[in-house]
Amino acid sequence: MSRSEQPGDSGVWFFIFADMCTFALFFLIFSLGRMAQPALYEAGRAQLDLMLGLANTLILLTSGAFMAHATRQARGGNWTGARRSLLTALVVGSAFALTKAVEWATKLNHGIGLTTNEFFTYYFVFTGVHFLHFLIGMVVLGVLIGRCRRDLPQADRLRWLEAGGAYWHMVDLLWIVLFAMLYLQRAA
Repeated sequence: MSRSEQPGDSGVWFFIFADMCTFALFFLIFSLGRMAQPALYEAGRAQLDLMLGLANTLILLTSGAFMAHATRQARGGNWTGARRSLLTALVVGSAFALTKAVEWATKLNHGIGLTTNEFFTYYFVFTGVHFLHFLIGMVVLGVLIGRCRRDLPQADRLRWLEAGGAYWHMVDLLWIVLFAMLYLQRAA
């Protein structure tokens, strides 16, 4: 691959760009709400479980590291190693679903839901939309594991792997911003 070529597929990169622009709009709307009602947003932030948010961040970053390792192995022609790394990325990533389900269930059991207040409306909508992206990413990882086993031309398999990797890293990036915005940034 020459330096002028982008990894993966241009259609996936267009989707990632459009998705990031959509999330940027979400983040702007959230920030304007936080500026208008800092006490409400700070009270909401204080009710989030920082350790679960951090665990989710570490889970996704670890899964992303295995995704990157799979791509490096595939570029070197080691498709068995790439498949193993993808499977590890899938298994590690699945822990995100578990921790997110625990976090949402805890909130709901404490009477905190989508309509509690503006902060929690954004919290549940944004983390829910992110979770949908995560689920799509898990399906992509499964498809990529299957593609590593197929007897396809290496360039085709690599293009698929790079495109899937770019998407999976977008899921990581979106969570990092959500984690910082929802769990860490004080509203004062």
